[in-house]
Amino acid sequence: MNVGSTPQVEQDGLPVEAARLIQQIAPGRRPLFAVTAEVDEVPRSRGQRLAKRAIDVGGSLIALVLLSPLFLVAMAAVQLSGPGPVLFVQDRCGLHGRLFRFYKFRTMVVDAEARKAELAHLNEVSGPAFKIKRDPRVTRVGAVLRKLSLDELPQLWSVLKGDMSLVGPRPPTCDEVERYTTRQAQRLAVIPGITGLWQVSGRSTIADFDQWIEFDLRYARQWSVWLDLLILVKTPLEVLRMRGAA
Repeated sequence: MNVGSTPQVEQDGLPVEAARLIQQIAPGRRPLFAVTAEVDEVPRSRGQRLAKRAIDVGGSLIALVLLSPLFLVAMAAVQLSGPGPVLFVQDRCGLHGRLFRFYKFRTMVVDAEARKAELAHLNEVSGPAFKIKRDPRVTRVGAVLRKLSLDELPQLWSVLKGDMSLVGPRPPTCDEVERYTTRQAQRLAVIPGITGLWQVSGRSTIADFDQWIEFDLRYARQWSVWLDLLILVKTPLEVLRMRGAA
Protein backbone atom coordinates (compact mmCIF):
# COMPACT_ATOMS: atom_id res chain seq x y z
CA MET A 1 0.00 0.00 0.00
CA ASN A 2 1.32 3.43 -0.87
CA VAL A 3 2.39 5.74 1.94
CA GLY A 4 -0.42 8.14 2.86
CA SER A 5 -3.15 6.08 1.21
CA THR A 6 -6.23 5.12 3.19
CA PRO A 7 -7.49 1.53 3.63
CA GLN A 8 -10.36 0.47 1.40
CA VAL A 9 -13.65 0.93 3.24
CA GLU A 10 -16.98 -0.80 2.64
CA GLN A 11 -20.35 0.94 2.74
CA ASP A 12 -20.83 0.35 6.46
CA GLY A 13 -17.60 2.19 7.24
CA LEU A 14 -15.50 -0.85 8.16
CA PRO A 15 -12.15 -1.69 6.57
CA VAL A 16 -12.48 -4.55 4.10
CA GLU A 17 -10.33 -6.84 6.24
CA ALA A 18 -12.49 -6.27 9.34
CA ALA A 19 -15.72 -6.75 7.41
CA ARG A 20 -14.46 -9.99 5.92
CA LEU A 21 -13.46 -11.24 9.36
CA ILE A 22 -16.96 -10.53 10.72
CA GLN A 23 -18.54 -12.42 7.84
CA GLN A 24 -16.25 -15.40 8.45
CA ILE A 25 -17.07 -15.52 12.16
CA ALA A 26 -20.82 -14.86 11.76
CA PRO A 27 -22.08 -15.25 8.19
CA GLY A 28 -25.06 -13.05 7.35
CA ARG A 29 -24.44 -10.66 10.26
CA ARG A 30 -23.44 -7.01 10.17
CA PRO A 31 -22.28 -4.66 12.93
CA LEU A 32 -25.23 -3.26 14.85
CA PHE A 33 -24.34 0.35 14.05
CA ALA A 34 -24.27 -0.44 10.32
CA VAL A 35 -27.83 -1.79 10.44
CA THR A 36 -29.27 1.00 12.59
CA ALA A 37 -27.66 3.64 10.36
CA GLU A 38 -30.07 2.52 7.62
CA VAL A 39 -33.19 3.29 9.66
CA ASP A 40 -35.20 6.14 8.12
CA GLU A 41 -36.85 8.81 10.23
CA VAL A 42 -40.65 8.61 10.47
CA PRO A 43 -41.99 12.19 10.65
CA ARG A 44 -44.20 12.85 13.66
CA SER A 45 -45.53 16.20 14.86
CA ARG A 46 -44.88 17.38 18.39
CA GLY A 47 -48.58 16.95 19.14
CA GLN A 48 -48.55 13.35 17.96
CA ARG A 49 -45.49 12.53 20.08
CA LEU A 50 -47.01 14.16 23.15
CA ALA A 51 -50.32 12.33 22.66
CA LYS A 52 -48.62 8.95 22.39
CA ARG A 53 -46.47 9.65 25.44
CA ALA A 54 -49.53 10.75 27.42
CA ILE A 55 -51.30 7.48 26.60
CA ASP A 56 -48.19 5.51 27.57
CA VAL A 57 -47.67 7.26 30.91
CA GLY A 58 -51.34 7.23 31.89
CA GLY A 59 -51.96 3.70 30.68
CA SER A 60 -48.86 2.19 32.31
CA LEU A 61 -49.55 3.91 35.65
CA ILE A 62 -53.14 2.69 35.73
CA ALA A 63 -52.09 -0.82 34.70
CA LEU A 64 -49.31 -0.99 37.30
CA VAL A 65 -51.80 -0.10 40.04
CA LEU A 66 -54.67 -2.33 38.89
CA LEU A 67 -52.47 -5.32 38.05
CA SER A 68 -50.25 -5.14 41.15
CA PRO A 69 -51.91 -8.29 42.65
CA LEU A 70 -50.99 -10.21 39.48
CA PHE A 71 -47.41 -8.98 39.84
CA LEU A 72 -47.23 -10.48 43.32
CA VAL A 73 -48.76 -13.79 42.21
CA ALA A 74 -46.42 -14.07 39.21
CA MET A 75 -43.36 -13.21 41.30
CA ALA A 76 -44.24 -15.82 43.91
CA ALA A 77 -44.93 -18.46 41.25
CA VAL A 78 -41.59 -17.91 39.50
CA GLN A 79 -39.73 -17.90 42.82
CA LEU A 80 -41.29 -21.23 43.81
CA SER A 81 -40.76 -22.80 40.37
CA GLY A 82 -37.07 -23.40 40.94
CA PRO A 83 -33.67 -21.72 41.28
CA GLY A 84 -32.97 -18.55 39.41
CA PRO A 85 -33.97 -14.87 39.37
CA VAL A 86 -37.60 -13.77 39.19
CA LEU A 87 -36.90 -11.41 36.31
CA PHE A 88 -35.30 -12.14 32.96
CA VAL A 89 -33.21 -9.13 31.96
CA GLN A 90 -31.71 -8.64 28.51
CA ASP A 91 -30.39 -5.88 26.28
CA ARG A 92 -32.83 -5.12 23.47
CA CYS A 93 -32.86 -2.65 20.58
CA GLY A 94 -35.33 0.20 20.88
CA LEU A 95 -36.05 3.28 18.80
CA HIS A 96 -33.37 3.62 16.07
CA GLY A 97 -31.51 0.70 17.63
CA ARG A 98 -30.84 2.36 20.99
CA LEU A 99 -30.07 -0.32 23.57
CA PHE A 100 -32.15 -0.57 26.74
CA ARG A 101 -32.71 -3.08 29.53
CA PHE A 102 -35.68 -5.31 28.75
CA TYR A 103 -37.60 -7.07 31.57
CA LYS A 104 -39.88 -10.10 31.70
CA PHE A 105 -40.85 -12.55 34.38
CA ARG A 106 -38.52 -15.50 33.90
CA THR A 107 -40.31 -18.32 32.07
CA MET A 108 -37.31 -20.46 31.16
CA VAL A 109 -34.58 -22.40 32.89
CA VAL A 110 -31.58 -20.39 34.06
CA ASP A 111 -29.26 -21.50 31.22
CA ALA A 112 -31.82 -20.88 28.47
CA GLU A 113 -29.68 -18.41 26.51
CA ALA A 114 -26.69 -20.77 26.57
CA ARG A 115 -28.86 -23.54 25.11
CA LYS A 116 -30.26 -21.41 22.30
CA ALA A 117 -27.58 -22.44 19.80
CA GLU A 118 -28.18 -26.17 20.30
CA LEU A 119 -31.91 -25.67 19.60
CA ALA A 120 -31.43 -23.52 16.50
CA HIS A 121 -32.47 -26.40 14.23
CA LEU A 122 -35.91 -26.44 15.90
CA ASN A 123 -36.65 -22.79 15.08
CA GLU A 124 -40.14 -22.57 13.55
CA VAL A 125 -39.97 -18.96 12.36
CA SER A 126 -38.36 -17.84 9.13
CA GLY A 127 -35.87 -14.99 9.11
CA PRO A 128 -33.70 -13.76 12.01
CA ALA A 129 -36.32 -14.36 14.74
CA PHE A 130 -36.24 -17.41 17.03
CA LYS A 131 -39.34 -19.19 18.34
CA ILE A 132 -40.25 -22.77 19.23
CA LYS A 133 -43.84 -23.67 20.11
CA ARG A 134 -42.88 -26.41 22.56
CA ASP A 135 -39.62 -24.93 23.74
CA PRO A 136 -37.98 -27.44 26.14
CA ARG A 137 -36.39 -24.55 28.06
CA VAL A 138 -39.76 -23.24 29.26
CA THR A 139 -40.72 -24.19 32.83
CA ARG A 140 -44.21 -25.34 33.83
CA VAL A 141 -44.91 -22.05 35.57
CA GLY A 142 -43.39 -20.22 32.61
CA ALA A 143 -45.76 -21.95 30.21
CA VAL A 144 -48.76 -20.71 32.21
CA LEU A 145 -47.38 -17.17 32.43
CA ARG A 146 -46.81 -17.13 28.68
CA LYS A 147 -50.26 -18.52 27.93
CA LEU A 148 -51.82 -15.69 29.94
CA SER A 149 -49.22 -13.12 28.76
CA LEU A 150 -48.41 -12.37 32.41
CA ASP A 151 -44.68 -12.65 31.72
CA GLU A 152 -44.91 -9.31 29.89
CA LEU A 153 -46.12 -7.31 32.92
CA PRO A 154 -42.69 -5.93 33.96
CA GLN A 155 -42.48 -4.13 30.62
CA LEU A 156 -45.03 -1.64 31.96
CA TRP A 157 -42.10 -0.19 33.91
CA SER A 158 -40.16 0.18 30.64
CA VAL A 159 -43.15 2.04 29.17
CA LEU A 160 -43.25 4.39 32.15
CA LYS A 161 -39.50 5.05 31.75
CA GLY A 162 -39.91 5.79 28.05
CA ASP A 163 -37.86 2.86 26.72
CA MET A 164 -41.01 1.24 25.32
CA SER A 165 -44.57 2.16 24.40
CA LEU A 166 -47.82 0.37 25.14
CA VAL A 167 -48.18 -0.16 21.37
CA GLY A 168 -45.44 -0.80 18.84
CA PRO A 169 -43.25 -3.52 17.30
CA ARG A 170 -41.73 -6.01 19.72
CA PRO A 171 -38.16 -5.02 20.71
CA PRO A 172 -35.66 -7.34 18.99
CA THR A 173 -32.43 -8.74 20.39
CA CYS A 174 -29.11 -7.42 19.13
CA ASP A 175 -28.22 -10.64 17.31
CA GLU A 176 -31.54 -10.49 15.44
CA VAL A 177 -30.94 -6.89 14.34
CA GLU A 178 -27.46 -7.79 13.09
CA ARG A 179 -29.16 -10.07 10.55
CA TYR A 180 -31.70 -7.48 9.34
CA THR A 181 -31.90 -6.30 5.77
CA THR A 182 -32.36 -2.59 5.11
CA ARG A 183 -36.13 -3.09 4.79
CA GLN A 184 -36.39 -5.12 7.99
CA ALA A 185 -34.38 -2.47 9.86
CA GLN A 186 -37.20 0.04 9.30
CA ARG A 187 -39.21 -1.58 12.11
CA LEU A 188 -36.77 0.25 14.41
CA ALA A 189 -38.10 3.60 13.16
CA VAL A 190 -40.80 3.58 15.85
CA ILE A 191 -40.54 2.96 19.58
CA PRO A 192 -41.09 -0.72 20.48
CA GLY A 193 -44.19 -1.78 22.37
CA ILE A 194 -45.81 -4.42 24.55
CA THR A 195 -48.55 -5.06 22.02
CA GLY A 196 -49.07 -4.19 18.37
CA LEU A 197 -50.65 -5.11 15.05
CA TRP A 198 -48.79 -8.43 15.03
CA GLN A 199 -50.13 -9.42 18.46
CA VAL A 200 -53.76 -8.69 17.55
CA SER A 201 -53.44 -10.35 14.14
CA GLY A 202 -52.41 -13.87 15.01
CA ARG A 203 -49.48 -13.59 17.46
CA SER A 204 -47.37 -16.76 17.39
CA THR A 205 -49.51 -18.37 14.67
CA ILE A 206 -47.65 -16.12 12.19
CA ALA A 207 -44.48 -18.04 11.37
CA ASP A 208 -43.22 -15.87 8.51
CA PHE A 209 -40.90 -13.11 9.70
CA ASP A 210 -41.63 -11.08 6.56
CA GLN A 211 -45.29 -10.96 7.66
CA TRP A 212 -44.21 -9.61 11.04
CA ILE A 213 -42.21 -6.95 9.22
CA GLU A 214 -45.21 -5.99 7.09
CA PHE A 215 -47.36 -5.51 10.19
CA ASP A 216 -44.66 -3.40 11.83
CA LEU A 217 -44.04 -1.27 8.75
CA ARG A 218 -47.78 -0.76 8.27
CA TYR A 219 -48.03 0.39 11.88
CA ALA A 220 -45.14 2.83 11.40
CA ARG A 221 -46.79 4.31 8.30
CA GLN A 222 -50.38 4.43 9.56
CA TRP A 223 -49.86 5.26 13.23
CA SER A 224 -52.47 7.42 14.90
CA VAL A 225 -53.87 7.81 18.41
CA TRP A 226 -57.00 5.99 17.26
CA LEU A 227 -54.97 3.06 15.92
CA ASP A 228 -53.15 2.74 19.26
CA LEU A 229 -56.46 2.83 21.14
CA LEU A 230 -57.96 0.22 18.81
CA ILE A 231 -55.01 -2.13 19.36
CA LEU A 232 -55.20 -1.59 23.13
CA VAL A 233 -58.90 -2.51 23.09
CA LYS A 234 -58.31 -5.63 21.00
CA THR A 235 -55.30 -6.87 23.00
CA PRO A 236 -57.22 -8.11 26.11
CA LEU A 237 -59.56 -10.05 23.81
CA GLU A 238 -56.57 -11.77 22.21
CA VAL A 239 -55.11 -12.55 25.64
CA LEU A 240 -58.40 -14.05 26.81
CA ARG A 241 -58.64 -16.17 23.67
CA MET A 242 -55.03 -17.28 24.28
CA ARG A 243 -54.75 -17.57 20.50
CA GLY A 244 -51.19 -18.03 19.39
CA ALA A 245 -49.73 -17.37 22.85
CA ALA A 246 -46.38 -19.10 23.33
